[in-house]
Amino acid sequence: MDSGLVDAARRGEAWALTEIWQRFAPAVTGYLRGRGATEPEDLTSDVFLAVFQRLRAFRGDEADLRAFVFTVAHHRLVDDLRRRKRRGPTVEYDADADGRLTGSAEDEALDALRTQQVHALLDELSADQRDVVLLRVLGDFSLEQTATALGKRVGAVKALQHRALASLRRILDQAVSL
Repeated sequence: MDSGLVDAARRGEAWALTEIWQRFAPAVTGYLRGRGATEPEDLTSDVFLAVFQRLRAFRGDEADLRAFVFTVAHHRLVDDLRRRKRRGPTVEYDADADGRLTGSAEDEALDALRTQQVHALLDELSADQRDVVLLRVLGDFSLEQTATALGKRVGAVKALQHRALASLRRILDQAVSL
């Protein structure tokens, strides 16, 4: 990303905002989905509304912008999780009851299985480990950026990542040996 894009985004130029959305929205949605957001696409939209509103005050380069976007995403996720906790459980979407959907049953079954497997693996990690793995993998964050987004020291992020990967390795080794 060039600094011209960041400058144009600060000025509110539509092409620059669109470019930022296209570059970061898929990874933000993946991060939010991986952390259990019930409506990750809606939350992603909220994240970018907040990012775009705050861009005029943003100072930094392209790497700082990525960290800024994911920091906003993390904060919006925490707010969403707190709000859901206060409201109590919600009714899950039932894809089988939605007659608007089309597509092959095989594709839907495989997608659901993959998603369940990934969620099951992530559920084995602590919340902090899960955040570190998702930001490092989906967000493509450096250790420093991850530490900033989570409000932790770099050493703590390294330790969380190491423990998370060791846990995932043990789980996968056990599954293979069965």
